[in-house]
Formats: sequence, C-alpha cells, structure tokens
Amino acid sequence: MIVADLPPLEQERIVCSISASVAYGVPADIMLAIAEIEGGTPDTKSVNQNKSNDYGYMQFNSAYLSDLSKKYGEDFEQLASSEGCYSFFLAAWRVGNHLKNDSGTVWQRAANYHSRTEKYNLIYQRKLINKARQWANWLNLNYSLVKWSKK
Repeated sequence: MIVADLPPLEQERIVCSISASVAYGVPADIMLAIAEIEGGTPDTKSVNQNKSNDYGYMQFNSAYLSDLSKKYGEDFEQLASSEGCYSFFLAAWRVGNHLKNDSGTVWQRAANYHSRTEKYNLIYQRKLINKARQWANWLNLNYSLVKWSKK
C-alpha cells in the first residue's frame, strides 16, 4: 500500500510526519506513532486536567505554544490548529529536543512529548513502542530502498 491508497487525512498525516521527521532528525516511525496516538485533526482542541489545552493534529500543548508566542510574537495557537504540516513540524521540533536533551531511554525521551510524569510517561511509552514497531514495518514494506545491481 502506498500513501495514495489511503484516505486524505491519513495521507496528510503520513506525508507531514515523514517530512517533519526528516527536517528535525526524528525517526519517522516515532513521528508516525505519535501522530497516530495523538489522533487530532486541525480543529481539535482538548482541555487537560491541568487546565492547559492541546491543539491540532499533534495535540501540541498550549504551555509550549505560549512560550513560542512570547519568544517569536506569532499566534502559534492558530498555527498549531491549522491544516497542513505546521503542527507536525512543531511536534517534531519538540520531540527532537526531547531526544537530544533529555535523559533516559529513547522511548522515555520521546514519550516526554506527552508527559514527564513517570506514570503517564510509561503508559505513553507502551503505546509508542507498539505503534512505532507497526510503523517501522509499514515503512519497510512500502518505502524500502531499492538495491540496484550492476549488470
């Protein structure tokens, strides 16, 4: 199955996840897994128990958006909620920073995207590992490099 065989929303999620993973050096299987787990759409806004909000495809947290808006003077809340790949790039930027700067296993660092609280991080890690394995298999089946032989 190639991307064109999938529904438009799924196509966009795959193309944007892979593009963002390349831009920020995040493994594609991890970005695809996070995108699937978060399961948002452009108009999704979720209210968390701590009163923060998660926006868009990647359910990007308002605490990070607020910091970005203060630093760069843009309405990142609107950008995170927009159609297209922007929220995926925001997420890949954040996941990439967790992978580079946090301590712990790669799964723990990637799961920091969801929560640094151990209990919630572990739950997310389990989901992430399972989904990333599925996506790695899918990527290998659909996008493996062609080995060229000399004639």
